[in-house]
Amino acid sequence: LEEFARGLAARGVALLSTGGTAKALAAAGLAVTDVGAYTGFPEMLDGRVKTLHPKVHGGILARRDLPAHRDAIARAGIPTIDLVVVNLYPFRETVAKPGCSLDDAIENIDIGGPAMVRSAAKNWAHVGIVVDPADYAGLVAELDANGGALSRDTRFRLARKAFAHTAAYDGAIANWLTARDADGARTGFPASFRYAGELVQSMRYGENPHQEAAFYRDEKPAAGSIATFRQLQGKELSYNNIA
Repeated sequence: LEEFARGLAARGVALLSTGGTAKALAAAGLAVTDVGAYTGFPEMLDGRVKTLHPKVHGGILARRDLPAHRDAIARAGIPTIDLVVVNLYPFRETVAKPGCSLDDAIENIDIGGPAMVRSAAKNWAHVGIVVDPADYAGLVAELDANGGALSRDTRFRLARKAFAHTAAYDGAIANWLTARDADGARTGFPASFRYAGELVQSMRYGENPHQEAAFYRDEKPAAGSIATFRQLQGKELSYNNIA
């Protein structure tokens, strides 16, 4: 994150951040505005409330192509926010730890993060949303190649990725909570199961030649499973080959 932020700052991007990250960036010698100072409303409730503010979401959601939107944020003194970078609280990593309590799980459910991600993704035509650190270096390179802006195709790709990201995150929360009682004790299989898969490849055809099919794998497939294969030769696989 520090390297990405340094790359943005070197290209004239003003940095706005929440408390912990703002302190880390400042310690790295970067000029950064803490979101509490920006909104005029300090973080409260142990950090549960910090970005849920009109100066944040107004700046993200305002459509730059609508005069009414531009006038509304101008009257409110809200500048636009053109790039949103979010790493959500580590819910899945937390519940994967042996002995994770219900309280620990609940405290690692992010609220403001997904709200910002969805706001930015909804307004993808004007805002870039970054949820994957693997994208950092490529985005800095695109800013250089594209006059300091992200292309429309890139913003749409990032928005698609963002909505998939929050869907998988909420699915993991539902899967974990609906398999437990109010004391956190496991009650069996989840009452609601949400699967988050990533496309590996499209198949030549489905079970029958007139059908379409695609192969998806878990976000973290088991080592040695079919989902981790590497094809060495031969024609593109079909559904029946995988099955």
